[in-house]
Amino acid sequence: MGVVVPLDEARDPAAGLKPILDLVAADMASVNRIILDKAVSDVELIPKLAHHLIDSGGKRLRPMLTIAAAKLCGCEGQGHVRLAAAVEFLHTATLLHDDVVDDSDTRRGRKTARLLWGNQASVLVGDFLLGQAFRMMVDVGSLAALKILSNAAAVIAEGEVMQLAAAKNMATTEDEYLAIINAKTAALFLAAAEVGPALAGRPAEEQTALKSYGRNLGLAFQLVDDALDYAGDSKQLGKSVGDDFREGKITLPVILAFRRGSDSERQFWRDSLVEGKTSDENLAQAIQLIKRHKAVEATLERARTYGAMARDALAIFPDSVPKTALAEVVGFCVRRAH
Repeated sequence: MGVVVPLDEARDPAAGLKPILDLVAADMASVNRIILDKAVSDVELIPKLAHHLIDSGGKRLRPMLTIAAAKLCGCEGQGHVRLAAAVEFLHTATLLHDDVVDDSDTRRGRKTARLLWGNQASVLVGDFLLGQAFRMMVDVGSLAALKILSNAAAVIAEGEVMQLAAAKNMATTEDEYLAIINAKTAALFLAAAEVGPALAGRPAEEQTALKSYGRNLGLAFQLVDDALDYAGDSKQLGKSVGDDFREGKITLPVILAFRRGSDSERQFWRDSLVEGKTSDENLAQAIQLIKRHKAVEATLERARTYGAMARDALAIFPDSVPKTALAEVVGFCVRRAH
């Protein structure tokens, strides 16, 4: 139904992941073993529900960032591997909670856990995964790492509440929306990139640089997500185009189309997202309005700006394989189709 906007026709976006995949392959194998081990419980429903999401084909980008940033900073031992697993558990827990808050029926092309086992089970298993994440952080024994990841968990929760408060609010500004995704999405990218240098005891300027890298990468990642929901390909996305619209979410393409539109167009957005008139016909009209006001292109341009800021943050580090891998991830995030 949507108009597919190519993010970069000159290069396969997936190529941007190859350097980091090669770099972290051995450590990610260890992360995956830890994830399987820590998802075990005598309560039968817990591993069943947890594995439904863990095995659903996610890229595990955030723990890969943790490992790559740790390697960039010369981190030794296995502490960063356990922290990478903790990062993935934090992410998985937030997905379980997100799907309940958003009443989502699909994720990565599969039925959500809440649809299969109910909202209560999804929330409680999410809490179990959060608990396991904090156990792993404590096992590593780094107060600095624990502070970074526990702060991220609190900020993400704040972001979820901010998004809930902004739901169906057509007065939401771009600045307000960026504050939401800075908390809801970018906070975990930031923590994933910062925790390695903190564990390695690197200088403050290196930790600050990787915080900036992670934050800006997270913002770019989320803005591309927003654009793809109105201009992506359902088969590549693993979900239906227009899920944000059906859930009444106010994302950047909507904010821009609403601001740039006529009075009648703004009334259409109110009817659709505030009053819940999200039929397929209304989705088709929403896509046309977003296309008319070039809201997808504007959203992607902002994503590219944040991506450039993420790359620039790496400039203080000498050239190395990990630095190249982290820089290439930026290209993947801004060019990806899913």
